[in-house]
Amino acid sequence: MSSGHLAVIDMQRVFADPASPWAAPRYADAAAGVRALLPAFAGRVTFTRFLAPEQPAGAWRAYYAQWPFARRPPDADLWSLTDDFAALADHVVDTTTFGKWNPELAARVGPDGRLVLAGVSTDCCVLSTALAAADAGAEVLVVADACAGADDDSHLRALQVMELYRPLIRVTTLADLLAEAEP
Repeated sequence: MSSGHLAVIDMQRVFADPASPWAAPRYADAAAGVRALLPAFAGRVTFTRFLAPEQPAGAWRAYYAQWPFARRPPDADLWSLTDDFAALADHVVDTTTFGKWNPELAARVGPDGRLVLAGVSTDCCVLSTALAAADAGAEVLVVADACAGADDDSHLRALQVMELYRPLIRVTTLADLLAEAEP
């Protein structure tokens, strides 16, 4: 069993569907990594969903002017977790922000806890969550091969940026993380 709390970031249809403007081309690879992580974190997993706000405010107005397709209510199909995760998501946190580090997730991780991140998109919501959690004092591990970005270059650049925050944020692999937990 691995230590810490796993946050599975935004494994939603809007990021999985190749026809979506927000598709993560390697979504299936990230999903395979997430599935491999889940048994090690039984009972200590939070799935997140990115949702459009009912009324965007501030700079979000310009953002949604650029992405009008996303102005859908929370129950719209594009915001659903993909079928392979919907039935596994016992705890789901919805946010209208890229960063998922909020009081609910912080409480699940604990004040001196370890947050393990996987999901999409490495260069947006994973990065935003990692930075905020690290600022709050959580030890953050990002499982590189259980994440996917907007494209391969963006994924790699985001991992490189997060690695600059060592020891607050550490980029790891699925194999290394799971090996850490073995006796």
